[in-house]
Amino acid sequence: MLRSSRLLINNLCAYNCLLPKTITFFNNSLTKLQQQQQSQRQQYNHHNNKNNNTLLLINKNNSYFGLRTIMSTSTVNNSGNSDSINMSTDNNNNNNNNNNNNQSDSSLNKQHKHTNRLINEKSPYLLQHAHNPVDWYPWGQEAFDAAKQQDKLIFLSVGYSTCHWCHVMERESFEDETIAKVMNDLFVNIKVDREERPDIDKIYMTYITETSGSGGWPMSVWLTPDLRPITGGTYFPPTTKYGRGGFPDICKKISTMWKDDRKRVLESGASFITYLKEEKPKGNKDAAISFDTLKTCHSEIVKRFDPEFGGFSEAPKFPRTSIFNFLHRVHRRFESDNTLEKLHFTLEKMSRGGIYDHLAGGFHRYSVTEDWKVPHFEKMLYDQGQIVSVYLDAYQISKNEHFKDVATGVIEYVLRDLTHVDGGFYSAEDADSLDDKGEKTEGAFYVWDYSEIKKAVPEESDLEIFNFIFGISPNGNVSASEDPHGEFLDKNIIMQFHTFEECSNKLNIPVEQVKQSIEKSKVSLLKLRAKRARPHLDDKIITSWNALMISALSKSFQLLGEQRYLEAAKKSVHFIKTNLYNAEKQTLIRNYREGPSKVEGFTDDYAFLIQALLDLYECCFDIAYLEWAVELQAKQDKLFWDKEGHGYFSSSGLDSSILSRLKEEHDGAEPSCQSVACNNLIRIGNMLHDDDYTDNALLLLESVSLYLHRAPIVFPQMVVSLANHLEPTYTFSFAADKSSAELRSLLDTIHTFYMPNKVLLLKDTEHPQDMTFFSELDQHAILLKYTKLYDKPTLYICSDEGFLKNKFRYGYRVMTYARGKIQPYEIYSVCYKMIKEINNEKQTLLEEKQQYEMKLKILSYDI
Repeated sequence: MLRSSRLLINNLCAYNCLLPKTITFFNNSLTKLQQQQQSQRQQYNHHNNKNNNTLLLINKNNSYFGLRTIMSTSTVNNSGNSDSINMSTDNNNNNNNNNNNNQSDSSLNKQHKHTNRLINEKSPYLLQHAHNPVDWYPWGQEAFDAAKQQDKLIFLSVGYSTCHWCHVMERESFEDETIAKVMNDLFVNIKVDREERPDIDKIYMTYITETSGSGGWPMSVWLTPDLRPITGGTYFPPTTKYGRGGFPDICKKISTMWKDDRKRVLESGASFITYLKEEKPKGNKDAAISFDTLKTCHSEIVKRFDPEFGGFSEAPKFPRTSIFNFLHRVHRRFESDNTLEKLHFTLEKMSRGGIYDHLAGGFHRYSVTEDWKVPHFEKMLYDQGQIVSVYLDAYQISKNEHFKDVATGVIEYVLRDLTHVDGGFYSAEDADSLDDKGEKTEGAFYVWDYSEIKKAVPEESDLEIFNFIFGISPNGNVSASEDPHGEFLDKNIIMQFHTFEECSNKLNIPVEQVKQSIEKSKVSLLKLRAKRARPHLDDKIITSWNALMISALSKSFQLLGEQRYLEAAKKSVHFIKTNLYNAEKQTLIRNYREGPSKVEGFTDDYAFLIQALLDLYECCFDIAYLEWAVELQAKQDKLFWDKEGHGYFSSSGLDSSILSRLKEEHDGAEPSCQSVACNNLIRIGNMLHDDDYTDNALLLLESVSLYLHRAPIVFPQMVVSLANHLEPTYTFSFAADKSSAELRSLLDTIHTFYMPNKVLLLKDTEHPQDMTFFSELDQHAILLKYTKLYDKPTLYICSDEGFLKNKFRYGYRVMTYARGKIQPYEIYSVCYKMIKEINNEKQTLLEEKQQYEMKLKILSYDI
């Protein structure tokens, strides 16, 4: 019970969704653990006859679990890419996007007194530390051997290039020669980029969250020479402050324990290995794999809805795309709770808030305030891709043009500012940049003095409109309560306080005039902003994050028909296959910067890219994308599938330096690779009519039944996959010429409706050689049996639950197959005759199209 409680608690913490009612049933076990820890602390302090900052953590068997440093009374979080403590929301480390120097700010434009081994790395984060006086090693055998030869502990520091507190700790400690000497004398020091090596981050973040209940970055962990953690935390100040012990003092105490009490230290390291090997408890599979799980997840989310500002949590508010996806997926099931209205109200508020860049598009990482006004100004690629998909779903359902405009605004930002010349997408833009005084400050690139706005918008009528719409004030529009650190004193954040219609009514001018004025003012402000120093660009290209953007571009093309978006998606796939794929081994590479890295791909790289390839195939029906998706799925199964416990490990296990293979068991800032993989299996299984895939999807769902049954809110994207498993999947198959306008018309009609549990297939009648793939992998060759009727593009609709009741006629033929209900995979087709003879083909086609649209609308509601 204790292990399951800790697992669920940590995933809830990681998801930033701690709910008192959700975790009530964990209290007894946690209380017992706390009592054990308190008892052990008293014993340890008594033994040492002093109250130092270290205690031994114990597990449920009273064996040593780790050395916990008592650091903080501050709040820490482990939510996506959030920094370690909620004391500030800004990041450091910004350079102009055209400047590829990714070294630390303090090392720019001067000769370097120190250079360490990180100078040979490609990661922007590691390069930022290449001129620290700390003798940093990258993760690798050289460092491990040095620790053993010198009989030293390892100090492991993990972060990422746009992490504020990572850079605070660098400035305060790692750039300080006195502190660096302490580190170099006592430890072998290793620096890791968590975005490049999520496997290392995962294993030691598990340790930190298990021993402290929370985590974040920078992550600071001390390891034995054989890489077992003994104690750790997040940010440490150079001297005692924020309720945390001073970093050099802690270093000395830990080193002393290594020298004087090694047996106990080794026991604490060994206990974590024992913990990792403990069998994870299972949940109630029958209860988990049921519609009750959808109901529970929905209930836990909507009861936290903010009716004033939208969102499903208190501040800080994150764009929780997995929650948004879930609510879209189940909104018809819970119409009485106004699910869709609550979600779309949230999306409306987000897009009006300061979290959205109203001048150039793109969303910032999160909002510090409950009204989405004051953001943490960092922009992450993985946010952009996921948010585009959410807003397009909202547009598809509601037909609200505003949602479409927001989605295209984000896409244009990515294509303009985050795109490599060869098609890959960069990772992030930082929050901080140089202000007019030459100092790095939060949001300097995005916030405005009133005088600057007046300069950019000189006409009084335009200025009046702009000020009213965006709440611009001579004294700034950020209150002291919204700006506890005084970073935005007298500054304005561009946030839409009023609608165009409200402005029209107030000023008694046409709405169109308001819109034209705003667009003109935005152009002027963008020109002025372009003269500022841009935030630092993290220009590494990560496979999984690129895949999320490819999926967004594919959906954009389907719904909006913009050819540029399709070409951008194809170009990114080409970049990945050219630069991030080992064709000989048929394996993916994690990331690229000035060439591929040496890090092989992880499960999220495979799962997200497979999803993207399936999405792209359904856009253009290029069989090569589907072929590669199936090939990668086979490789993912081979490298990551857990043959005993089922589900997917996050890493392959080929790196012997990783203590244990773990699984991603919550949806965070990015969806869990398992959530995405589960839906991929369902989709491929229905495309190829192969139960092996869908059977594995069920095994995967059962492997996470503990979470689905008892805390599904930590896994909303997995619950989406559960919904797709529980409800029928509809296969829309076309017999048509891929390039025909009539096929495009059919597709446009289909994409008018939100039908998340469907797959699309094409039998290209003009290129029969493309069907070899289906003849080889679909043992029933169902798609090959479809033909055009009346020499027109013909749609066949199949369901894995049996016959469809909805019937289309004239060129739209309904075929279904029943699994094990009559004869396995036997095809039953019903061809509907015309009600009247065709006297006028054009008129009849129009009539049939109208009836088709009506029937499809009915079907979409059924689905």
